[in-house]
Amino acid sequence: MLKIGITGGIGSGKSTVLQIFSLLGVPIYDSDSRSRWLQENDKQLIFDTISLLGNDAYLPDNKLNKPFIAQKIFSDKTLLEKFNGIVHPKVFADSEKWYTENAIKKYVIKESALLFESGAYKNVDKVIAVVAPEKLRISRIQKRDILRTETEIRAIMAKQWNDEQKIKLAHYVLENDETQLLIPQVLKLHDTFLKSN
Repeated sequence: MLKIGITGGIGSGKSTVLQIFSLLGVPIYDSDSRSRWLQENDKQLIFDTISLLGNDAYLPDNKLNKPFIAQKIFSDKTLLEKFNGIVHPKVFADSEKWYTENAIKKYVIKESALLFESGAYKNVDKVIAVVAPEKLRISRIQKRDILRTETEIRAIMAKQWNDEQKIKLAHYVLENDETQLLIPQVLKLHDTFLKSN
């Protein structure tokens, strides 16, 4: 089984790319949604998160208080590192279990916005970077999340590797700049991965 990692900065269009691969029948591990699920359901992770960030990290319905967490961790590098230090190992263990469950597939895709930053790229065979111009990425985020300010968006971007850094380490690059069709790019990669093993 070929393990493909896919990454891209906030607003790059990873979700759209993942939807296309999913429609092609490829198993997708969405690190963001699995991370959120684990943070809301894993008792040890809940305890560790509250210990680090306080009770306000969770809403009364036991859901993550994402705006509060983002405000805390993206304004404090040390806190961000500690937070990642408790979340990433849980997500890694969860993804390893998922790989085992999908071992009969030709290839699978693991999505992670922080694939390079977290070191998770070392556990995949190939990496796809989804890239888009910064201005377009900011515009996309503002459309989907009208409460988030440009300053907040840029703060998140500053914590992620830029496209140039990702392109250097990626095996494949998907240009999602709205000047090129995305589906043919994905179909070409799909064909490549099916033929590769």
